[in-house]
Amino acid sequence: MTAISLYDRATKGFDERVTHAIMVLQDAARDHAGHVVQATSLGAEDMVVTDLIARHGIAIALGTLETGKLHPQTVALIPRIEEHYKLPVEVYRPEADAVIHFVKNYGEKAMYESIDLRKGCCGIRKLEPLSRMLDGRTAWVTGLRREQSNNRGDVPFVETDDKGRSKYSPLADWTWNDVWHYIALHNVPYNPLHDEFMPSIGCEPCTRAIAVGEDFRAGRWWWEDEKAKECGLHVHDDGAEAPAVSSLIGDRS
Repeated sequence: MTAISLYDRATKGFDERVTHAIMVLQDAARDHAGHVVQATSLGAEDMVVTDLIARHGIAIALGTLETGKLHPQTVALIPRIEEHYKLPVEVYRPEADAVIHFVKNYGEKAMYESIDLRKGCCGIRKLEPLSRMLDGRTAWVTGLRREQSNNRGDVPFVETDDKGRSKYSPLADWTWNDVWHYIALHNVPYNPLHDEFMPSIGCEPCTRAIAVGEDFRAGRWWWEDEKAKECGLHVHDDGAEAPAVSSLIGDRS
C-alpha cells in the first residue's frame, strides 16, 4: 500500500486551488525577483511546490536544510530533485563546531531530555542554517497547510515574518488529499517514508510512523505536549524563545 493509494482523492475545487497556488508563486517571483527561495523540507507538500515552480518556469530558487539527522531516504531526494527537474538545490548544513559541542555537552539523545534541549538542537541544526539561506533574501516560500495542525490553522497565503520578509504558503488551503492527488497526476518524486505511514517527516530521532486515527503530526516529537510541537521555523516570536544556541554549545574557545 502506498501513500498515493491511501490519500489520492479528487476533491471539489482542486483545479481552482492549483491555479491559485501558481498565482501565489508567480506573485512571489515578480515582487521579489532574484531574492526569493523555496525553503523545502522535502516533504510531500514541498515536493508539490517544487513541481509547480519547475513545471511553470517560476523564477524561485530552491533551498533545503540538511541537518545531519535526516533519514537517508530524505537526503536522497536532493539529487533526485536536481535530476528530475534540472534545477539546483542549495543545501545548508549546521555549523560543525556547534554540533560537536552540543553533542559533547548533552549527548546524541539530548532532544528526548527536555523541550529546551530539543529546541536547542533545532536551533543549531535548523534555525541557524535557515538564517543563512534567507540572508540577502526578501521572501521565502513554504509548504505549510492549515490542515496540518491546530498551530497552523490560520496560515495565510502571504504574511510578513519576524524579520520583515514576505513568507508565502501557496498550499495553505490544500487538503492532504489534494497534495497526493497532485503527486499522482504529475508523477512527483516523493519520500518513500510516506509509504510507511509517516505523513510528517523531520529528523530521524524525532519522527515515527503514526497509527490509524492518530493526528497528522502525531509522529513528530511524540513525547512532548502538543503545544510544543514546532521547531521554531514557523513560529512568530512571542517572547517565548528557545534557549540561545550559544548557551547550549558551551565554551568554544
